[in-house]
Amino acid sequence: MHTKKLRFRFNAIAMTAFAPLLLPALCGCSGSNNLLLGRVQAQVGDHLVVVTDCYRSSAPPPRMLARADHAPPAYEYVPCRDARIEIRGTALVVNGVRYMDLASGDRIVVDHGVVSINDRPAVPARTAPGTAGVSAG
Repeated sequence: MHTKKLRFRFNAIAMTAFAPLLLPALCGCSGSNNLLLGRVQAQVGDHLVVVTDCYRSSAPPPRMLARADHAPPAYEYVPCRDARIEIRGTALVVNGVRYMDLASGDRIVVDHGVVSINDRPAVPARTAPGTAGVSAG
């Protein structure tokens, strides 16, 4: 009887010690994707983009968009069907809404549709009447 109790205690300790190591492998979690928390992230140009409420086992990587000869780099990141992030030079467009310009290295978070830049709420850019949600290109 004493041996069974000791064996149970050892198994409980072993499971407690190894569970944190096994959990990422079982849930599809990685440094850029956490299925349990619904969080994906990627480096998009020189910006780290984090999207929450995105429950996927893997997200497609960002892609560089075609551009004219002297146009700034342009990227598109669509990790989920309800999160579309475009960065064209310094312009940030999330789900069709243009936000304030980015500075080099800014961190972008789209948390359940709410956009923040460097942990501060992002402000939609002012647009002319009738052009809301249209990016300048």
